[in-house]
Amino acid sequence: MAATSVPQLVAYAQGVGYASYRGLATAGPSLFAWGLATGSPFMSCGVTSITALMAKADLDGDGYVAEHGEEAYVTLVAAYSLWVGLCSAILGIVGFGKLAGMVPGNVRKGFKWGCAVGVVASAIPNGLFTKGSKELSALVMQSALASFVIHMKTKFPAATGIVSVTNLFYAITHPGKWGMIAAPLFIVCTAFVMKGAKYLPKSFPPGTEVIIATALATLMSMKFDYPGNIVGEIPQLDPDAGIQLGPIKIPVSIMNPKDLLSAPVVERFGGSYPALIISATLFAAVNFLSIMGIASSFEAENGIQWSAPRELIAQGVACIVAGVTGSAPVSGSMSRSLVSRMAGTTSQMSCLVTALIWIYMMPYMTVMTPTPQAALSAVIISAVIKSVVFPTDLMSMKGADLIVGWGTGIGTAITSPTIGFGIGLVLVAVTSVFKPSKEKIA
Repeated sequence: MAATSVPQLVAYAQGVGYASYRGLATAGPSLFAWGLATGSPFMSCGVTSITALMAKADLDGDGYVAEHGEEAYVTLVAAYSLWVGLCSAILGIVGFGKLAGMVPGNVRKGFKWGCAVGVVASAIPNGLFTKGSKELSALVMQSALASFVIHMKTKFPAATGIVSVTNLFYAITHPGKWGMIAAPLFIVCTAFVMKGAKYLPKSFPPGTEVIIATALATLMSMKFDYPGNIVGEIPQLDPDAGIQLGPIKIPVSIMNPKDLLSAPVVERFGGSYPALIISATLFAAVNFLSIMGIASSFEAENGIQWSAPRELIAQGVACIVAGVTGSAPVSGSMSRSLVSRMAGTTSQMSCLVTALIWIYMMPYMTVMTPTPQAALSAVIISAVIKSVVFPTDLMSMKGADLIVGWGTGIGTAITSPTIGFGIGLVLVAVTSVFKPSKEKIA
């Protein structure tokens, strides 16, 4: 699991909006904390495409980086992780875990599709354009869409998704602007990751196709001096940094507590603590839906009982550790959990061992310095593109469910995941008033 997850860790850091190597540098501690707190023998956690998108959208990552720089943004994201972790733990203590299952299916399906659209919009720039999102944004601002983008940023700053969707629309309708090397590499890697498993030996674990695609793209970059965006230099940890536990030193970088406490998180929510708490609470609640889905599937299939409050508290503990070590909020990862389960794990030791491997192998990860970001974008896109293009769950809905499902999905895509989820709940309340009494009873 440690090997097959590395490309994802790097790719999803890119989705958060900071340097790709940070995904590797911060993944171990939160997974270790999760392994200590969870009761699931199979589930693995970490930054996922959804948590990356939600953190970036809630904090307006692109705007903050442009104004304050990446280092300040890392501190901001880490501080937000602390808030999400704290809210997760509180929700677990008050018993929210049992209520999470009551979220209507039409809201969950619409939210999932809207988030998937956001993931595609965030991954496409580095996939199709040589210089990534900066190049795409510049092209959009030189096009007929510029006035619309400026208007939306000025009048509706909270609707960060509409700008991303506009950029996505421009990207897919202007293939002549695509990078001559980046775009073909992205398309080939995406196709291989999605279909390559069919042509590999059955004995290979899930995710092998991801490793092969990433490795070949890295070799190509080294051999032919790839001109596009790459992972870049991976800084080495200060020899004096880390946590000393008796004779054992754990090479983990810890954020400065003063920096975390002084990070302007509340300012990103209009200076309102209630708005920040509501956003972090919604983030925690939505986050838990992923964990609930994995646990209710894997544990049920293996006759293992699981505790919703415990897993919600485990999510909180993992997010707090993620914040302390400079990571975005984490959640349950279906793909990594599937690999763990298929590998035959029977206890939480799988998470603990994987986390330690990531931590202690970090000094050797410089091998990924030349990895093209187009290949990493392919890893992200391959996981969601089918559900975006063919939203079978939404297309099968009728009546009020159709309104709620598509309304939630579109709202999530053009605003933000947090706002979109709230839109879905409002639509449920409104449409329930007009439902026939028999449908309500059903």
